[in-house]
Amino acid sequence: MARAYIGLGSNVGDREVFLEKAIEMLGDSKRVKILRRAGFYETEPVGREDQPWFINTVAEIETSCSPEKLLAYTHSIELKLGRHQREHWGPREIDLDILLYENRVLDTPTLKVPHPQLHQRRFVLAPLCELAPDLIHPIFQRPLRKLLEGLSDNKQVISLRAKKF
Repeated sequence: MARAYIGLGSNVGDREVFLEKAIEMLGDSKRVKILRRAGFYETEPVGREDQPWFINTVAEIETSCSPEKLLAYTHSIELKLGRHQREHWGPREIDLDILLYENRVLDTPTLKVPHPQLHQRRFVLAPLCELAPDLIHPIFQRPLRKLLEGLSDNKQVISLRAKKF
């Protein structure tokens, strides 16, 4: 089984319900086991600011899926929860991203791991560091907490509540 970290976000409709359902669906597969999840964080939008704030979290999982199969599975969850294709960085009911998959580095036309903006985004690093602050980024070879500490991103990331299992 491989360990992976999935970033989840929503800024349309009942954001917390979308996140809860996505996490539940993620764990419904016999090939995915949810180990823990970070609390929820309300976050300013990045890229396009004229939209509602997001709620973000990160789930730590074990999976027997390959990275590509895991990507297909996360996309199927997004579709089942009604995600509509809109503009890049626009509003979304639910978004699931593979942030890390073991210590692997992948760069294919459909999948890049670690997530290419992981090291630049407070809304991802804050919940990720709640789960694995000392995990080493496979490209930068630095602990995630050090990447968070050195971040110049000044977007607000507000912890809503701790929630782990």
